[in-house]
Amino acid sequence: MAFLDARAVAALGLKSVGRGVRISDRAALHNPEFLEIGDHSRIDDFCVVSGHVSLGRNVHIAVFCNLAGGAEGIVMEDFSGLAYGCHVFTQSDDYSGCHLTNPTVPARWRGTTHAPVRIGRHCIVGTGTIVMPGAHLAEGVSVGAASLVRRPTQPWGVYLGVPARRIATRQRDLLELEARYLAED
Repeated sequence: MAFLDARAVAALGLKSVGRGVRISDRAALHNPEFLEIGDHSRIDDFCVVSGHVSLGRNVHIAVFCNLAGGAEGIVMEDFSGLAYGCHVFTQSDDYSGCHLTNPTVPARWRGTTHAPVRIGRHCIVGTGTIVMPGAHLAEGVSVGAASLVRRPTQPWGVYLGVPARRIATRQRDLLELEARYLAED
């Protein structure tokens, strides 16, 4: 994977960029003026990031992810991450048949839902998961592969399924590791 050098990252015109940021030269960043990236965060190959998106420090966006922040915005807090092929949306068409769908149709004919998404500190989202408008992954949440997150979650839970449901409690040992890591940084 080839990453942009610091000069190329600075030339992207991001709203803000921290130190040690790594962005693949194969990532597509639309609306870079709305993108904030914290220290030591990374965006891998073939990712698409658009709209209002804020990434905290040590955030990882793995290969083939899509973050569609729109005007509502996506916030990924410190130490959170998306595994391969995750999709995070802040808007969705109404698929009930009561409205027309797709971006070629004027907005007044579409029943589109718009809501921000927040992915809390230390959240990890498994491969192929979809996060829908209005979802809030609370601190420490772990979401298993191929899940569908449509609603807010409770802190330090393990979620899995379609729709995602809490199946266990996640350990918090990593908080001590975080403190030690930050003390060294």
